Amino acid sequence: MKRGACVCYLAIERETAVIAGFYTLSAADVPVTDIDPDQIRKFPRYPSVPAARIGRLAIGERFQSIGLGGALLADAAMRAADSGLGIYAMIVDAKDERAVAFYRHHGFVAYGSSPDTLMAPMRSLLVR
Repeated sequence: MKRGACVCYLAIERETAVIAGFYTLSAADVPVTDIDPDQIRKFPRYPSVPAARIGRLAIGERFQSIGLGGALLADAAMRAADSGLGIYAMIVDAKDERAVAFYRHHGFVAYGSSPDTLMAPMRSLLVR
């Protein structure tokens, strides 16, 4: 955050002021060669499309399994959509298989050369 590379958003338990979870959000792009041609057929002929990157999304142990992760993911999508910028997709580099499963559950699919790099079009995240 000090260098302006991302912004961190916190979920704080009201009664205790304990941080329940957080995520970071930053600007990114996705090479058009990594996207299904049917999805970007009517896009301008740019080498990449704009995206928002979730750098980290974490939930405190006491707050897991109550839907907070999905709520923070939805909040990230809404913030990206409300940014005033054109954003085609949200992307994430999942840190482990559990994170990959979480993002896949929420509609993300692998793209590029790494199975841990996932993407979901904004339109699919905002209709949930």
